[in-house]
Amino acid sequence: MHVLVTGVNGFIGDYFFKKYVNKYKIQRFSFRNDNFKILDLTFIDTIVHLSALVHQMGGATKEEYEKVNVTQTLELAKKAKKAGVKQFIFMSTVKVYGEETDGKYTENTVCNPQDEYGMSKLKAENELLKLEDNNFKVSIVRTPIVYGYRVKANIKNLVNLVNKVPVLPFGKIENKRSMVYIGNLCHLVNEVITQNESGIFLASDDEPLSTTKLIELIAKNLDKKVYLVKIPFFESLLKLVKPSFHKRLYESLEVDNSITKDRLNLVNPCSVEDGIRLMINGAV
Repeated sequence: MHVLVTGVNGFIGDYFFKKYVNKYKIQRFSFRNDNFKILDLTFIDTIVHLSALVHQMGGATKEEYEKVNVTQTLELAKKAKKAGVKQFIFMSTVKVYGEETDGKYTENTVCNPQDEYGMSKLKAENELLKLEDNNFKVSIVRTPIVYGYRVKANIKNLVNLVNKVPVLPFGKIENKRSMVYIGNLCHLVNEVITQNESGIFLASDDEPLSTTKLIELIAKNLDKKVYLVKIPFFESLLKLVKPSFHKRLYESLEVDNSITKDRLNLVNPCSVEDGIRLMINGAV
């Protein structure tokens, strides 16, 4: 099977390529470095579209998100459909549902994105679904935080913090945050390709973690002794000074992907504990 992967130099794309290069004939494409006008999709069976402008803590403009996440996506999908590509897999996000919540998001939860990133992803989803017909299947994979070896952003910062600071004020945090190990995510994508399934799919590890538990697992695999303490007023102060950090450290964002698991007969190859261990030690 011939599979074209965009964003292959990114975190997810690099893992997928190394993991499945011997199973599929993988062609790589970069919107940044390659010429879209001469892209030949004649022999491509499936496209895995990973290229995106991801959520920016510093913020990006609506126009920037629109250009990368919507316009480029639709240009590629329309070209793919015209060329006879049979399946288009779009990597989306749980941000299409909204923000942190005490409930659980599922594949059928009504979407209500609260930022430009989530809005752009949902718009791309909706426009892609309009292109779907019997000869062109659209598969949408929504993910929470993806982690693994060489991960960047918030998880990397947390690993660095645990590696350097022996006492942290994150004791007894009882939130629930779903994440997905990159190996579990790519396994899901592989199953979507293999089974030639379309629709909405939700990626997640089998159990959520509290911030406290996540730090404990990171410390264990770094072989670091870390003391987690609960400091009065720290949470309130952080919420006032750094509300975005507070949200990610103290609030919950949990998903239930039972529908996806049932549809694909999906079993995650890695537990949460396995995933954290592999993130620290590195493996494909």
